[in-house]
Amino acid sequence: MKGLSRAAVAALLATVIPVVPALAQSVPNAPTGPIETKYYANGPFATTQTRSAAPCDSKGNQCDIFYPSDVTSSTTRWPLVVWANGTAATPDKYTYWLRHLASWGFVIVATRDQQTGYGNTALDSLAYMQGEEANPASPFYHRIDFSHVGAAGHSQGASGAANAMFHSNGVISTAVVFHLPSQMWCNPADNCLLTPTLAGGAGSIFYVSGTADGLIAPDTQGSGTQLNSQTAYYNATPAAMAKAKGLLKGTNHNDISGTPGCGLLGILQSCNNGTYGYLGFPTAWLVWKLKGDAAAGAAFKAGSGEFFTATAWTGQVSNVP
Repeated sequence: MKGLSRAAVAALLATVIPVVPALAQSVPNAPTGPIETKYYANGPFATTQTRSAAPCDSKGNQCDIFYPSDVTSSTTRWPLVVWANGTAATPDKYTYWLRHLASWGFVIVATRDQQTGYGNTALDSLAYMQGEEANPASPFYHRIDFSHVGAAGHSQGASGAANAMFHSNGVISTAVVFHLPSQMWCNPADNCLLTPTLAGGAGSIFYVSGTADGLIAPDTQGSGTQLNSQTAYYNATPAAMAKAKGLLKGTNHNDISGTPGCGLLGILQSCNNGTYGYLGFPTAWLVWKLKGDAAAGAAFKAGSGEFFTATAWTGQVSNVP
């Protein structure tokens, strides 16, 4: 299997049985500060989801597009986020999170590619939206702000989101990467975010993982010279880039797929807590970087921002002044 080795996938499947039933808590990983609470809630826009009539990437996949429902009646140009799926997943797995982001005034384009690590199909989906923005027959005609484009993705798609940013010639300026896999699991190796690509990159990046994801995306480097932990990725990220890292307490590799919870005892979504904790600060990061919300950005100020006192999080680090 491409993206993660068969051993990694087998080990992951063996570890995703939930240890904490989602129904045992009303809201796991609940927000505690004003910025996290604000962006944990749905935004002010009703949302619509559609699928491209034609392929949107070089592999022939269609794209799912999530957007504010009044995109056609408004004269607003909306920032764009390109989404990259995890191994063998489609956007259906992440609908709750993607709709939440759209409610805050973003257009999200998500290829249905199930092998996204190289980032090429994410870039293809960006090009597709550039074509839609220039097409008078498209609802997105003159509605996308291509001066404010971000990327986000999960697992293999976290590599894809970062690779898309670093290979976009500056069009994609920020990335939020959920549970970025350790390089030791990548097969082939260049389907991951490679160290030279990261070390030579520009933009900004927010690394998000969970304390129960100690196998695929752990926080602490176990061994080897590869980037086999979130901390190693963070440390290898150039100091010139704005960067932050944090782990949600109790969440495993699949919690972002919650809807928002995990279903009966977590079995339906193979997760522990659900997507609750992923709503606040990741949304705030994108609102800061793509919509200029200075208060959201201040939450990530190194050592003293709200991010560092959030009770649902641990292992927080940033270089935001």
